[in-house]
Amino acid sequence: MEAIEELEIQPCASSLYLRPFRLCYRQNGSKKAWDFMRTHDSVSILIFNTSRQCFVVVKQFRPAVYMCEVERHCPRVFQNQDRENLGHLEDPLPAVAGVTYELCAGIVDKPGLSIEETACEEISEECGYNVPAADLRKITSYRSGVGLTGSRHTLFYAEVTDQMKTGEGGGQPEEGELIEVVEIPLEESMKFAFDESIPKTPGVILGVMWFQNNIAPNLPKK
Repeated sequence: MEAIEELEIQPCASSLYLRPFRLCYRQNGSKKAWDFMRTHDSVSILIFNTSRQCFVVVKQFRPAVYMCEVERHCPRVFQNQDRENLGHLEDPLPAVAGVTYELCAGIVDKPGLSIEETACEEISEECGYNVPAADLRKITSYRSGVGLTGSRHTLFYAEVTDQMKTGEGGGQPEEGELIEVVEIPLEESMKFAFDESIPKTPGVILGVMWFQNNIAPNLPKK
C-alpha cells in the first residue's frame, strides 16, 4: 500500500468525479461569487462484527491527504499551479503521510441501485461481507463539504458475523482501489476514535459515538 513512487503533479483538465463551477448571485443587495464542485452523493457504513465484538474499518492511501501534508512541509509546492505541468515532487514524504482510517464507503453513481444496495455492494467489495439491504440500519444523512461540494452523505449501520464473510475485501484493483481491512476491538474504539495521532475521517468518530449511545447499552453484559 505504501510503495508510492514517481509522484508528479499535473493540472486536472477533466474528471469523472469532480466538475468545478462558479455561482454568481446577489444577496441582500450585494453581488457575490462562490466557487464550488459538483460531485456524486455518497454512503458509508459503520460495520460491527458481533462474532468478535469489533468494528470493521478500512485503511487506504488518499492522495488529497498526502498532498495537504506535502504542502504543510513545503508551502511552495503549488506555487506553479498555472503551469501546464507542475512537475515531479522532489524528496517526497513517506506514503504513510497520506494513509487514513475510514468507514467502508463509496459514491452513489449507479442509477439502477438504491443507496442501500450501493452500501451493500461497498461492504462486499471493500470488506468481504455479504449483507442484505434489508438488514441495514440508517443512522442519518447530512450535507458534506458544504463550502465546496454540498453533496448528500448517508451513514448506515450493519452488523456482521464471521459466517457472513464471503471474501477478503480490499476493493476493486481495476478501479485503482487498494484497501486494507482493519478491525478495531470495541473496548478500544473510543480511544481509537479520539486519538489525534491516528488519521481518520469524521465518519469514524461519529459512528463510534452513535454506537456507544444507541447499541452498546443493549449489548449483553460480560
